[in-house]
Amino acid sequence: MSVIDLATARTRFTLPDELHASEPPEARGLSRDEVRLLVSDGRAGPDHGASDTHGSAVRHARFRDLGSHLRPGDLLVVNTSATIPAAVDARRADGRGVIVHFSTELDDGRWLVEMRPPENGGGPIPDGRAGEVVALPAGVAMKVEEAYPDPCVETGSRLWKVRVDAAVPAYLNEHGRPITYGYLRGRWPLAHYQTVFAREPGSAEMPSAARPFTNDLVLDLIARGVVVAPVTLHTGISSLEAGEAPLPERYRVPEQTARLVELTKRGGGRVIAVGTTATRALESAALPDGTVLPSEGWTELVLGPDRPAYAVDGLISGLHAPDASHLLLLEAVAGPEVVGRAYEAALEKRYLWHEFGDSSLLLR
Repeated sequence: MSVIDLATARTRFTLPDELHASEPPEARGLSRDEVRLLVSDGRAGPDHGASDTHGSAVRHARFRDLGSHLRPGDLLVVNTSATIPAAVDARRADGRGVIVHFSTELDDGRWLVEMRPPENGGGPIPDGRAGEVVALPAGVAMKVEEAYPDPCVETGSRLWKVRVDAAVPAYLNEHGRPITYGYLRGRWPLAHYQTVFAREPGSAEMPSAARPFTNDLVLDLIARGVVVAPVTLHTGISSLEAGEAPLPERYRVPEQTARLVELTKRGGGRVIAVGTTATRALESAALPDGTVLPSEGWTELVLGPDRPAYAVDGLISGLHAPDASHLLLLEAVAGPEVVGRAYEAALEKRYLWHEFGDSSLLLR
């Protein structure tokens, strides 16, 4: 797994345990669009809220107020990938239990998977090996063929290429459940991991930046003159180690979306991506002058100090863990000052992190 340098990220911080969102907002008595929204805007001044000494305005609202922070003519780019039930309880040949996280389907029919111990608290198993056969429910076998991209001598491989003697999507629909991590209390149905934009199953984990959107909110935005355009990016697992670059992921930018980006920029509007996934998809099809071309395939794009955003002017995002590579993507779009001040304010005001937590709008 390639490693990227996070030394330039201004968002290295300690996240208190109590700021992990341990359940959906609905379980806390809130609707999806009632989570908090932090707006960090590089445009300082009296018309844009209170600004700090570095010129970045920070405001606090509820997500349902999003339309008040956008303009007519802005373009929201959303990811239409739907979440699959990608976690399965299984058993290794020696009888030990294991949780298999299905991450990404490859072009040759194999899958990338991560295997974790049943308690799911300490990362991947350290002793996976090529050639072993893992027993999945309902008599289905999974053969571990090779490490991806290659074994790490010290800790073992995190991801493996495997073959399964069943049609994996249909199998997961019957036997799988959503991927969860140790900060969550309990398990929640797959519906809690779908966004209002979800159309095409393929993401191992929810493109969670869009979770706070509701049908009513989308209609309100359209009525305000905000345009919504789709891209698709099927996300792999998000449990990468600190500093690990995101996995290659399959994406598609339709011709209509590319055309809307051009029209938005020509009319003085802003292109705002809903999430790091929509950002990665759109930027994978972008030229240095901001032009976006219709495109699809696999993307290995890593946004950061060496590759700023060309087309995206801002993004809506949940709050990411310390030292996650996503933080460099946020900075590549909105700038280090905007992102740094947002995370300082989120910690100070005790926003909640992760897929069921609060949200932010980061504007260049």
